[in-house]
Amino acid sequence: MDDHRSRLGATRTGPGPRPGGPGTGTRTRTGPRPGPARVLLFAVPAVFLWLLDLVSSEPDGSWLPLVSGPLAVAVLLVRGGPRIEVRAAAAALASGGLTLGLALGRVQVGSWGLLESFALLALLTVTTRTARLPAGYVLCALLALAVATAPVRTGFQSDAETFAFILTVAAGGALALGGYLRSLDGRRALAVSATQEEERRRIARDLHDFVAHHVTGIVVQAQAARAIRETSPEQLEPLLAGIEKAGTETLESMRRLVHVLRAEPGATTRPADLLTELAALVAAHGDAATLEITAPVRAAALAPEVETSVHRVVQEALTNVTRHAPGADGIRVRVAVDEGQLVVEVSNGPSPHGRATDRTPPGGRGGLGLIGLRERVSALGGGLEAGPLPGGGWRLRATLPAGPAG
Repeated sequence: MDDHRSRLGATRTGPGPRPGGPGTGTRTRTGPRPGPARVLLFAVPAVFLWLLDLVSSEPDGSWLPLVSGPLAVAVLLVRGGPRIEVRAAAAALASGGLTLGLALGRVQVGSWGLLESFALLALLTVTTRTARLPAGYVLCALLALAVATAPVRTGFQSDAETFAFILTVAAGGALALGGYLRSLDGRRALAVSATQEEERRRIARDLHDFVAHHVTGIVVQAQAARAIRETSPEQLEPLLAGIEKAGTETLESMRRLVHVLRAEPGATTRPADLLTELAALVAAHGDAATLEITAPVRAAALAPEVETSVHRVVQEALTNVTRHAPGADGIRVRVAVDEGQLVVEVSNGPSPHGRATDRTPPGGRGGLGLIGLRERVSALGGGLEAGPLPGGGWRLRATLPAGPAG
C-alpha cells in the first residue's frame, strides 16, 4: 500500500481521494455523492444480510447483530464527519471489543453479524485506498482481524472456524482491491502531475517564442534611440514608431497565446499561413535578409505541428541574430526538402562589431531558446544543429519530417 499521494501535493484526481489530503492533514474527500444505482447496489445486499441476521438470531433472540450491522453501515456511509482513519479505528475497536467481550463472557449468539462483516469489508477496502500512511497499515490490520474473528461470537466450533477462514480470504480480497484502487489513484495523480508539468513547459516555450522575439526588437530599438538622441534627434521618430509597432505585435502575440491556452484540448497551434509568416519575419530584418523556399516545400502538405515548428525555428534564429550579431549581413533563411526531410536553415555573416565579450545582449546571456527548439524538434522525430561558420557568422539547421499531415 504505497502512499503515492504524499509526494504529489494536492492535485485533485477525480472521483478518488484528494492526493494531498491524507499526506498533509486535510480532510479526505471520497468523491461525489453516489447515484441511485450505486445506492441500490449497496442497499439490496445490505437489507438481505440484515434479514439473514434476523432469521439467524431467532433461536436465542439476540439483538446484537441486528444493531451492530446498521451501526457499521452508518460508520461506512457517514459523510462530512470524521476522517476515514477515525471511522476505521472506531469500527475496528468496537467490533473487536464486542467479539472479545462475548468470548470472555462465554456468550454465544446465533449470528455473528453478516451485515456487520459486509460493512467492515467495505470499510477495509476504503481504508486501504485512502488512509494515510503509516496509520493505514495498523488500521487495515485491525479491521481485517475484526472481520476474521467475528464468527467466534457463535462459539468455538467447526462452523465458526470455517466462516473465519472464509472471512479471512474475503479480508485479503478487500485489501487487494483497495491496494489496486490506491495504485490507480497514484498513477492517475502522477499522470495529472506530468501533464501539468508539460503544460507549464509548453507555456514557457510559447512565451519565449511568441513574445521574446518582439521584446528583443523593442530593447534593441530603445538602445539605438538612446545612442542617437543627442547626435541625430531627427532619427528618433522612426525608432519610436518601430518600438510602437513591436509593442503592438507583442500584445497580439500575447492574445494568441491566451487563445491557445483557452482552446479546446487537442487543438493544434499553427501560424495562419506559414509562408506568409516566414516572409514577414524575414522582411523585418530589411535588405540584409533573404528567404528561399523551394518548390517541393510549397507543394508539400505539412502537418500542423511541423508548420508551427518551422515558424518557431526561423523566429528563434532571427531573434538570436538580432541579439548576438547586431548589424550582421548575409542573413539567409532557406526551407527545402532533402531526402524526405524538411530542412530549415538560417545563417548569417559576422557582425561588424565583432564578438565583443564586454557586451551583454538584450535579455541577457544563457537563454532557453535553443533548448526549447531542440525539445520541439526532437519530439517530432527531427534534429537540430547550431554552431559557428568557418568564415565567421552562425548557422542553425533543423530537420523535420516532411510527410503529409494525418
